[in-house]
Amino acid sequence: MIGRALGAAAALLLAGGAGWVLTAPDPLPDALAAGPPGDPGRGALVFAAAGCASCHVAPEAEIGEAPVLAGGRAFVSPFGTFLAPNISPSPQGVGDWSDAEIMGAVMRGVSPSGAHYYPALPYAAYAKADPQDMRDLVAHLRTLPPSSARSLPHDVPFPFSIRRGIGLWKRLNLDEGWVVAGDLSKAATRGRYIAEALSHCGECHTPRGALGGLDHARWLSGAPNPSGEGRIPDITPAGLDWSESDIAYYLETGFTPDFDTAGAEMAMVVSELAKLPAEDRAAIAAYLKSVPPVE
Repeated sequence: MIGRALGAAAALLLAGGAGWVLTAPDPLPDALAAGPPGDPGRGALVFAAAGCASCHVAPEAEIGEAPVLAGGRAFVSPFGTFLAPNISPSPQGVGDWSDAEIMGAVMRGVSPSGAHYYPALPYAAYAKADPQDMRDLVAHLRTLPPSSARSLPHDVPFPFSIRRGIGLWKRLNLDEGWVVAGDLSKAATRGRYIAEALSHCGECHTPRGALGGLDHARWLSGAPNPSGEGRIPDITPAGLDWSESDIAYYLETGFTPDFDTAGAEMAMVVSELAKLPAEDRAAIAAYLKSVPPVE
């Protein structure tokens, strides 16, 4: 009996040790964080493409030219309600963080203290980004107005409140490869980078599995709205028959070929994409036409 008990205890210890290793945060390598100083001018375009202001301005606040990233917007999901944090360059935000710490949060979902961030922060997409673009993004963030607002805690029930478990989610869902692989045109390749890495279109337009990971087999084929109101549309060629010029025009103005307009969160996305060069919006359109259609 004693031998069995000792064996069981040893098995539990081994399982616990393996679990601890498998759920450990994977910080951003120093080699990726290091590099030339960021360019805030270029960073402003990365900031717009990434839609940072769309999530991190206060509820009901206007984005404007120099948004205050005070946080506080609520995002409802099947796993709980997530509150966007203050990421302004203040002590209450990220003002005291190093550039490498900000990049580690954005590209690896790891906090300065070494804890996991929830994937409500789309680091699974940003992990594909060019590190120099992220350095430029950080440089731009530091030029924005500070806010003294306190970041609010998420409302996440057990067991999702155990952040260590996010390490397993990352092992299952973090993939730095392109979803739409293969040879694309020069424009579509640029569009893929913007859509998959920066603008994280898949986060809203792709269905998710039981654990919240994106179903790449149904990439951009539409998904339930997490708020419970309506459905986010299929933007593969099977669900979106607009021409490339129609798509590019919509991303600039919010007007559809049917004389409708973008609403809700998409209106904020369009307001930021409108700040990009016209060739970038055309590139996104070329990419969307290259995505395999999903009925």
